[in-house]
Formats: sequence, C-alpha cells, structure tokens
Amino acid sequence: MKIALELAERGRGLVSPNPLVGALVVKNGVIIGKGYHQKAGTEHAEVLALRDAGANARGATLYVTLEPCCHHGKTPPCTDAVKASGVARVVAAITDPNPLVCGNGISCLLDEGIETTVGVCEHEARIQNEVFLKFIQTHKPFVTLKLAATLDGKIAAADGSSRWITGEESRFQVHRLRSWNDAVMVGIGTVKADNPSLSVRDVEGKDPLRIVIDPHLETPPDYTIVGHNTVFCSLESASAESEKTLRKHGADVWRFAPQDDRIPLESVMNMLSNKGVTSVLCEGGSSLASGLLREHIADKLVYLLAPVLVGKGTAALADFGIVTMSDALCLSGVTYERFGKDMAITGYPIYGIASANAKK
Repeated sequence: MKIALELAERGRGLVSPNPLVGALVVKNGVIIGKGYHQKAGTEHAEVLALRDAGANARGATLYVTLEPCCHHGKTPPCTDAVKASGVARVVAAITDPNPLVCGNGISCLLDEGIETTVGVCEHEARIQNEVFLKFIQTHKPFVTLKLAATLDGKIAAADGSSRWITGEESRFQVHRLRSWNDAVMVGIGTVKADNPSLSVRDVEGKDPLRIVIDPHLETPPDYTIVGHNTVFCSLESASAESEKTLRKHGADVWRFAPQDDRIPLESVMNMLSNKGVTSVLCEGGSSLASGLLREHIADKLVYLLAPVLVGKGTAALADFGIVTMSDALCLSGVTYERFGKDMAITGYPIYGIASANAKK
C-alpha cells in the first residue's frame, strides 16, 4: 500500500477535482501491475493497474489507495473492471466519502465474492487526500496558509524589504505548493510591496487562479498580477472606475458586503467553491493570514523559518483574537523539514481548543 501511495503522488497538481489514487496488482508476492490517476476525466488507477497486469490479474490482490468507484462518471465504474479482471482480493486504504460511492464500491465487490479489506495505511491515505476529502464532504476548498519569516517572526524589514527572507530551496518548495493548488491568494499589502506574479516557475505545473483580497481596488492596473486568471475581491463600496479598469485588463472582480468593515473570507471561499476551486494556497501578508486564522478558515499551516534576524520589521501575524497564552492557537500533526538552511514547520490548527493535551 505504501508503494501505491507513492504512485498516487505522481498525480498531485494534475487531477483536481478528483482524488489522488494509486493502485498495484500483486500475485505471489510479486507486483505485476501498476497504475495511478493521471488527470481528471481519464482512466482511474485501478483500470490502469489491471490493464498492466493483463490476464495474470486473475487470482491476484489489488491494492488501491481509495475505494473503487461504482458509478458512471466521465469513465465507467472501476468495480466493473475489478470484477472482470478475476482478482481474488481487494485491499483499500480508505472508503470514498463521495455520496455516489461511500461504501457502495466495497459492497459491490463483496457481493461478487471478492474478499475485501479496508483501512491499510488509512492515516497516510487521509493525509494524502486531505484536499479531496474536505471538498467532497463540506463543499469548501482546503486552505493552506504559507508564511515565510525570519527567526524573530518578521516577514519584512523596517524599510519594507522582504526579498529574500528564505533561501532558494524554500522558494522552490513554494512553487511546488503553487503547482499543487487550484488557487493562490494574497492581500493588497503583499501586492503593493512585492508586485508578485504568483506564477509557477522552476517546477512543472499549471499556474493557479490568482486571488487578491483588495477591499478598495487599490491595485495599480500596470502591476504584473493584473490580467487574465486573476480575481480581485473587493467591498461593495469599491470604486466602479477601478473595477472597469481591472476588467479592461482581463481581470475579474467579485464584490462582497462588508463584515466588521472587512471582506468576509468565508464568503470568498464559498464563491471559490462554487467555481470548482478545491484548494487554496494563501501567501500572505500578515492581515490576510490573521484573518484566515481569526475566521477558522486555514486548514493547514506551512511556516518557513529562515535563520536570520532583523529586529524591527513587519510581524508575520497581526492580531487574530488571542490575548492570553492559555488561549494560544495550537497545531496538531506537526512535522519538520529542512530546505537548505531554512526550517519548515507544518501542522493543522486546532480551533477552539487550548489545553495542555492540545499543545502536545
């Protein structure tokens, strides 16, 4: 199953809104077929693995990272291919929460007399498909908040300069994150300070949809980010003339009713979901990052720490409602990884819980 999970990873950034799926056909302890889902709308991992195995699949075991589908979509049901192959056993990491499947694929195989096991490497499979699982169950995009800061927690020096805090290896990783997400989001402060393109460079992958939280439509029309594949989110009161100019340059503008004088980020996420966006990478700045935490929207935090100090400067986070240490926002599932000289700390915010157990 671990090999199947590794195969599934090859589809990351390519299969949205579908899940990552890998499959292996094993007979007498030997792998005789491999497959992974390569692109939305194309054949699924099980079909490819069974085709790779051919007639030798009869009597073998199929390992798959997600329950085989049993409904007609853009492709026929995978359960039909499994039954026709003659495999004796199917081992799945997790069931598919899609209401069109949701255990029915397993039941279909059991009814055919195929021995079926579910739950092998379940934790790893759930982490791998965290985007798909959230979107299919809540109809909201999975939001990753990325912060890159100095060791003393600053995202810019006193003069406003912020390039480059982290090293080349970390920046490479950020481009990978962009290529894996359907959309990338920044605030107007970041746009004004950095004039970013938010494109994917140095790695293979498509450019994500670019989202700018710009309440008063202050982005200059000659900035790099203005153009097709960019959406500006503004308040209802923003300048109609500015909207006209941005649209003239190919950008889209979404207006929102204010909530506490801010753009309600939950409404932005609902709009993105309606457009089929399953995952969002937020790259700051501090106000937007704090808003995602304050509104309990960020699902995952990736914090890149560079071994440099600047003292006075812009803090990575602004106020998001924490006033005492006992209420500090804790992370679960924390992992650590080095990119060159930088340290990446990744974890999942635990909203509404402040206890000694949560901090462990």
